[in-house]
Amino acid sequence: MSNGFGSYTGGNCCPPAKEIIDPPLYIFNHFYHPQEVPIVHTIEIINQHHCVPIPKHIIRSETKDVFSSANKKQNKSKRK
Repeated sequence: MSNGFGSYTGGNCCPPAKEIIDPPLYIFNHFYHPQEVPIVHTIEIINQHHCVPIPKHIIRSETKDVFSSANKKQNKSKRK
């Protein structure tokens, strides 16, 4: 059997066609690797000084010399 395109074999009656190349499909495989990133945490220490009033009791003593006469005491006791 001949159909003008060559012999009929394997059920193919058409001549070989030029191949069509489809654009590629991209398949991404994601791989994750640990990467250390230094992170600096700054701490500022602030010393605050506060004045707090605290009572400080100071005792002053004064000495007085007082003179009295015995006559005045006797006069006062006689009046009563």
